[in-house]
Amino acid sequence: MDLPDIKYLFEPRSVAVIGASGEKNKVGCKLMENMMSMDFKGKIYPVNIKGGDIMGLKVCTDLGEIEGPVDMAVIAIPAKFVFGAVESCAKKGVKFLVIITSGFSEVGNNAEERRIVEYAHQHGMRVLGPNIFGIYSGKVGLNATFGPRDVNRGNVAIVTQSGALGIAMIGKTATENIGLSTIVSVGNKADIEEAELLEYLIDDDQTKIIMLYIEGVHRGESMVALLKKATKRKPVIVIKSGRSKRGALAAASHTGALAGADEIFDSIMKQCGVLRAESLQEAFNWCKFLANTPVPKGRSTVIITNGGGVGVMATDACEKHKVDLFDDAVATKEIFGSVTPDFGSTKNPIDITGQALAHHYDGGLGAALRDERINAVIALYCQTADFDRTTYVNMIMKNVKEYREGGKPIVFSLVGGEEVENCIRELRRSGAPVFGDVYEAVQCFGALFRHHDHLSRSAEEPEEPDMDVGCMHDIISGVRADGRTFLLSHEAQALMNAAGIPVPQSKIAANIREAIEFAEKIGYPVVMKIASKDIIHKSDAGGVALDLLNKEEVMDAYQAIIRNARKYKPDAVIKGVEIVRMIEKGTETIIGARRDRAFGPVIMFGLGGIYVEVLKDVAFRALPLDRREIISMLKDIRSYSLLLGVRGETQRDIGSIVDTIIKLGKVIRKCGDISDIEINPLAVYEQGQGAMAVDVRILLGDSNRGEKK
Repeated sequence: MDLPDIKYLFEPRSVAVIGASGEKNKVGCKLMENMMSMDFKGKIYPVNIKGGDIMGLKVCTDLGEIEGPVDMAVIAIPAKFVFGAVESCAKKGVKFLVIITSGFSEVGNNAEERRIVEYAHQHGMRVLGPNIFGIYSGKVGLNATFGPRDVNRGNVAIVTQSGALGIAMIGKTATENIGLSTIVSVGNKADIEEAELLEYLIDDDQTKIIMLYIEGVHRGESMVALLKKATKRKPVIVIKSGRSKRGALAAASHTGALAGADEIFDSIMKQCGVLRAESLQEAFNWCKFLANTPVPKGRSTVIITNGGGVGVMATDACEKHKVDLFDDAVATKEIFGSVTPDFGSTKNPIDITGQALAHHYDGGLGAALRDERINAVIALYCQTADFDRTTYVNMIMKNVKEYREGGKPIVFSLVGGEEVENCIRELRRSGAPVFGDVYEAVQCFGALFRHHDHLSRSAEEPEEPDMDVGCMHDIISGVRADGRTFLLSHEAQALMNAAGIPVPQSKIAANIREAIEFAEKIGYPVVMKIASKDIIHKSDAGGVALDLLNKEEVMDAYQAIIRNARKYKPDAVIKGVEIVRMIEKGTETIIGARRDRAFGPVIMFGLGGIYVEVLKDVAFRALPLDRREIISMLKDIRSYSLLLGVRGETQRDIGSIVDTIIKLGKVIRKCGDISDIEINPLAVYEQGQGAMAVDVRILLGDSNRGEKK
C-alpha cells in the first residue's frame, strides 16, 4: 500500500489526540493545552473512552465518531492499549501516528513495536516514535508536544532522538532567543528516521538551519545522500552522543580495529559538509549565528581590538578553527590608518588601543565594511574605565544591522565585569552575535567558513573503473565452497589482479624443488610466506622469510617455515609456501574498505605498516567517492606531508593512491560477500612510478548481499 507524503506530518489539516485528558497531571492534558494555545487552523479532536468535554471541545469516545478525515493521531495512552488504537486509526484512514507512549524497544518490548509498524504500513500509515515528546510545527501553528507551551517561531529546525533533551531544548531555545520552524522527537525510530525528516526540511522555506541530535544511525547510506543534498542548501549542525568503543567484530582487521563508530561518523559528517558541535551550547551558538548571518564572499577576516592580549587569543583561535586572517599590511594601513592612533597597530589584529571609545570602534568597523578586500570582521572589546553600556549597545546594534545589510559577517566578543555581562545579555536578547568568550566567537566563524567552503566545492561524478567482477565472484565462490570466510594470500592477489590493482608476482610452492624453481623464475630477492587457511597471522607463526637472495636461502627458509608452522599449529592444513617477489621499498600507506553497520561501504586511508594501530593516523569516507573527496581524505591525515616529499625526497605518486582507492571502493560495492578488504602496506613510489599492494587481506561476511553487477 502507498504510504503518505511526509508533508502531512509537518502540515496536518486535522489532529486527533488519543488519550486527551482534562486532568492536569496527565500527558494528554498537556498535549491539549499546548495545541489549544497556538493558532492551529486545522481541526483538533480529543479522543477518550470517557467522553465529555475538554477545553471547550467535545470528546469522542472512538475515532469512528469523527466526521471528517484525520491526518495525524497523537497517541498518549498506556503501551498495552496502543495497538488497539492503531487498529482504530487504520479504520479511520489516519496518515501519521505520533506515538508519545513509552514501554517498547527501549525496555526490550521489540516485538510489539515491530507489530505496530508492520500493521501501520499494511494500512498506509507511518509511525513517529514511539517514546517521544511529540512534534512542533511553526508553519501550521501546531504544538503537539508535552514540552513547554511557549515556543519562539523562527527558522531553526531541530530533530532529536532524546525526548527529555528535546523538551529541554525547547526551553533553552526560548532563553537563547532562537526561533524554531519545527522540533521533532524521533525516539525509538521504529519507522520514521532523520533521513525522511530531512527530505521535508531541505525544501522547507521556513527552515534556514537544521540541527540534529543523534544517538545512533540505522540506515546511514540514505542519510548520507540526503545530508549531502541538505548542506548545499542550508547549514546542518549535528550533535552525536554515544562515542562507542569498537565492536568485537572490528578486531578482524586493522581497518575494523580503527573504525570506531565515532571515528567513522565524524569523518562522514565532514564529507557531507555537516557541522559537528561538541556541546549543546556550541550547537545553539552556531544555530543562532548562522541563521542570521550572510554567507561571506571570501575568507579574508580582520580582527579589531582595544587590547593586545585578547587580540592574540583571537588569532590563536582563528588558526585553530581555520579562519583566514587578512595579511596585507599595506592594505590594512590604508584602510585603518585614519581610525587607529599612532601608538596603535594597523597590522591584523588591528589594535585601536585601550583608549578607544565606541565611536572609534564605529569608525574602524565602518572602514572594514566599506572595503571589498575584507570579507568578515571579529570585534573584541576589553572593558575600560570609560565603558558606557548604552553607548556600546547602540554602537553594536547599529553595526550588526549595517553588516547584515552589507552582506558581511561580524561577531563581537566583550570581556569585562557585571556591566559588560549585562550588556552581552541585552545584546543577545536582541539577536546580536555577541559573546563573552573570544573562543566562542571565533568558533562561530569557524563553522561559518566550513559551510562557506562546502558550498564552494563542486561535486564530481564518481568513476567506475573497468574490472573483471565475474572473476572476483568466481574466486569468492571457491572460498565459500572451501568453507572459509577469508581469502588466502594467492586468492587475494588474484582478486586484486581482477580489480586492476598491482600486486607483486607470486606462486605457491608445494615442495622445495618448486620453491627454488618459482623463486628463480620470479627473480631474486623474494619473500616466502606460509600458505595455510588455518594460519592467518603468518609472522606470529614464524611463517615469513624476507629478502632471500639465492636458492640456498630459499631451501633453508622453506624448511624453517614448514617446521615453524607445524609447531605453531600442528593440525594446520598447509597448502605450501608462497613465493613472492620482494618489491622495492616505498612509502608505506594503508587502504581499507569495509561494510559499516550504520553507513554501509566505507573506505579508510592512512599511514601504513606495522605501527598503524599505534599511530592511528587514518581518515574515513563513505562510498562512492569522487577524486576531489579522495584528495580531501588524504589531506586529513597528519602525515600527508610525507607524500609531498620531505628532506629532499620527491613527491610520492598520489594519483596511484587515488586510483587504488577508487578501485577498492568498487570492489567492496560490487562484491556483496566481502565484509573487509585491507591493503597494508600499499607501497607508494615516486611521482609517476605507481604503487604496489604488498599485502592484502580479504574477509567475507554474509553471502548474497550488496551489488553484484
